[in-house]
Amino acid sequence: MRIRALLLLVAMPALCLAQSHAVLSDPTRPPAELLSPQAAGSMPAAPGRPQLQSVLVGKGYEGREVAVIDGEIVKRGEKFRGAVLEHVGPEEAVLRRGEQKEVLHLYPLAAGGRKK
Repeated sequence: MRIRALLLLVAMPALCLAQSHAVLSDPTRPPAELLSPQAAGSMPAAPGRPQLQSVLVGKGYEGREVAVIDGEIVKRGEKFRGAVLEHVGPEEAVLRRGEQKEVLHLYPLAAGGRKK
């Protein structure tokens, strides 16, 4: 019995060390099919098309309509690559270039199947 206890005490640090190097997955990371633009069944992203990554909207707060587009923070009314950010909603942002509007969706794969 003492030998087993001694072997357990000797082996325990090695087991702990091996377990501490195990790869843990990030529970907040989006699914792989959303991260990969070439996911099965999805259309490849248009080259040069801006990607909406995040939005911040709040009722009653001036200047709280903010979008993160291609890693750049843009407030409503500000310019992004020659276009003006006209509207920020809970799941979309609208860029205007002259008379043309471009709607960016926060979840572009899901937006492709929406009916409006």
